[in-house]
Amino acid sequence: MQSGEHEVDHFHHVRDAAGFDIPGGMADAHGHGTLDIHLPEILGLPITKFMVLQVVAAVFVFVVFHGLAKRIQSGEPAKGRFWNFWEAIALFIRDEVVRPTIGDHHHDEGGHDDHGHHHSGHAADQYLPFIWSCFFYILICNLLGAVPWLGSATGNINVTGVLAVCAFVATVVFGFRAMGPGGFFGNMEPDTGVPGAFGLLLSKGIFGIEVFGFFIKHGVLAVRLFANIMGGHTVVAVILGFIAQAAHSSLPLWGLVTFGSIVGQVFIGLLELFVSFLQAYVFAFLATIFIAGAVHEH
Repeated sequence: MQSGEHEVDHFHHVRDAAGFDIPGGMADAHGHGTLDIHLPEILGLPITKFMVLQVVAAVFVFVVFHGLAKRIQSGEPAKGRFWNFWEAIALFIRDEVVRPTIGDHHHDEGGHDDHGHHHSGHAADQYLPFIWSCFFYILICNLLGAVPWLGSATGNINVTGVLAVCAFVATVVFGFRAMGPGGFFGNMEPDTGVPGAFGLLLSKGIFGIEVFGFFIKHGVLAVRLFANIMGGHTVVAVILGFIAQAAHSSLPLWGLVTFGSIVGQVFIGLLELFVSFLQAYVFAFLATIFIAGAVHEH
């Protein structure tokens, strides 16, 4: 039972709650000292830990990039390691993900806006605000899970599901704006080159598969992000559980298991930091691919 208690305690990183449990307060029923911070209700709506952490992530991203934008408005380069760090990541997403993937398409706006004015930047830059928002918001949500007693909101399928819905809506909106509704759905119904009724049936069958796949692809965005964040914390919980399990064994065995578990947790923690960046990148990259498919003729 002791092992199970330790594992459950660690799962607070990927389990929503009505508040925050911080070690160091009064002892609970198991003799553990915890400080319980219960969140209030607002207009009858209960506020949860993940809600707070998502607001923290959104505010952090807004403050950082509002400050970065103000520093480069004059045309001067941003100075300082902190600002250069965020600028470098943003430029990487722009230059290595969005621009190469979406390309400079001309069939919709031809490099002009809705009023016929010429774009001064790359045509794909119009999609950058959404992709940047997804990447940095997910990244900060992921990284908050590395902070003790907080958690990863992206380890909750409801959160990743909403993010996937946002990507779905953005893809449809961008596709409608670039191709029109007819062109958007026309991309999903190819010309098979087969004459007669069989060719029509085949074309409509492919259209149905494409529409179904369109929903599935965005659903995978939610499951992929949720599973990877949840999986990392699961591994850490299992490794920590080894310590509690070995506590009833001999002292040498307990010391060996404890040392191995701590070393394992350190390496898994470093891996989780890498996964935090990687999964934010994967989500942004896949969302960019879906947008590219919606704004280009096939």
